[in-house]
Amino acid sequence: MKDLLVYLFSPCLLLLGLSACVASEKETTDPTKPNIIVIVADDLGMADLGVFGGEIQTPNLDALANQSITLRSFHTAATCSPTRSMLMTGTDNHIAGMGSMREFMARSAPHLMKKPGYEGVLNQRVATLPEILTSEGYQAFMAGKWHLGDDEGELPVDRGFTHAFALMEGGASHMSDWGVKLPKGEATYYNDNKVASLPKDFYSTVFYTDTMIDYLDKRDKSRPFMAYLAYTAPHWPLQAPAASIAKFKGQYDDGYEALFKARFQRQKELGLIAKDTPLPPLPAYIPAWDSLSAAQQAESSRMMEVYAAMVADLDAQIGRFIDELKQRGEYDNSLIVFMSDNGAEDGDFNKFRVFLPIVKRCCDNSLENIGNANSFVMYGAGWARAGSASSAYAKGTNAEGGIRTPAFIRFPGDAHRGEMYQGVVSVMDILPTALHVAGIQHPAPTFNGRTVAMPLGMSLVSILNQPDLPLTPVPRSLGWELFSGKAYIDGDWKITLVTPPRGDNQWHLYNLSKDPGESLDLKAQYPEKFEELKQKWQKYSQETGVQDIKVGDTMNDH
Repeated sequence: MKDLLVYLFSPCLLLLGLSACVASEKETTDPTKPNIIVIVADDLGMADLGVFGGEIQTPNLDALANQSITLRSFHTAATCSPTRSMLMTGTDNHIAGMGSMREFMARSAPHLMKKPGYEGVLNQRVATLPEILTSEGYQAFMAGKWHLGDDEGELPVDRGFTHAFALMEGGASHMSDWGVKLPKGEATYYNDNKVASLPKDFYSTVFYTDTMIDYLDKRDKSRPFMAYLAYTAPHWPLQAPAASIAKFKGQYDDGYEALFKARFQRQKELGLIAKDTPLPPLPAYIPAWDSLSAAQQAESSRMMEVYAAMVADLDAQIGRFIDELKQRGEYDNSLIVFMSDNGAEDGDFNKFRVFLPIVKRCCDNSLENIGNANSFVMYGAGWARAGSASSAYAKGTNAEGGIRTPAFIRFPGDAHRGEMYQGVVSVMDILPTALHVAGIQHPAPTFNGRTVAMPLGMSLVSILNQPDLPLTPVPRSLGWELFSGKAYIDGDWKITLVTPPRGDNQWHLYNLSKDPGESLDLKAQYPEKFEELKQKWQKYSQETGVQDIKVGDTMNDH
């Protein structure tokens, strides 16, 4: 029976159809499994890539997107570690152990860490994608940011990876060995199960790519592999080589309002938003560009130059990795997913005051030094708004600007290259999709002697490999909660609650098909729909174990 199930769920049947499977003896007898490749950017905004309306030159990612299915409405959690828990397990972050971020629970709500689903690490009640794959003969490699636990039993190699070079914390310098681990400003790296040091010429984006390529060089070539490239770019602190930054000198002198308008218009031209979508006004919490002094404008535009350099370097290194796959003959046999872990980061040191003592000790943030290894800056809400473009707000909120991110997926032998899927997709869908393509069933309810949760995500194979075009959106119902912010999507409808200081801490109702920017509240016009979605959010909350916390427990206090 097991052999029959493996055959029925083989990638040949799922991706190509029965006639293709019986067309040649090689296809029916070759035991080779597809490789699983997941590439994650950190804090990359929806409109930062060329394919999503950005002006930064990203030819490699654009080319990969054009050979993939672009996901117009891909959704994550509002911040990094909750998203990563969902990615690794296919279930909600409140089930996987990341009901909130460990850093913020430890400082503001330590009582939550005693609650199931709020351990602050990836718990044992879930099975991870690399655990499942390696139990079925895969090798699994990771390079980059882990952020899911750093004690014994919590490292990437403890959760299924064959080899991993990983940053444990949520942020660190891209060019040195200091980070955001309080109180000293440290960064912790592990090479498999040993604490590791960095090379003197460390630049995160290049180093992680080098590491993954080295893993591919040394792997067992007779076995399929999973590659998890979890880049830390373009997460703050904004840093890049001088030569990379120089390419963007002067390009952002017109300011963030001009950039927002340009990207908004470009998204209309690309069909990402309706041509009659009105340009939203500048939010009250963002100062008008013309109100800044010349010195403030120069400093701000310099930060965006560094950010653009980081995105361009990220594109170049992902292009190098894809070229390596092609040279090895592994590209066509690989499921490739690209995504950002959340929306653009709109923070500054008013939001993250806890880092100010570190900055005073470590850093020179003068105009001439911004972007160097000994600087520590964030580009702020104005540029993040341009990163979100047609989506409301940014990282840390459950508005679309926080949870809708750039993403695309390329299937082995996929026939729909260059197509766009308009339906709602969740980061929880990646694990079920990968297992589906690999012909592997999820082991729930038990795995390796422990009880594990069944994924809440769904396989995208049958949705994205339909014979007819355009791809037909499948209605989805999904809930969110993080830092007291809440959201629920049901088909085209969404309710959103954004906490202060960005929002008013009240529920609002939107129709995303007509209003992707969540600008027109319809709860007074459709009270029954509003109440229906609130009840569905309550059901989601109960089923996933969401714990009530006061607004004062949120990340906005840090």
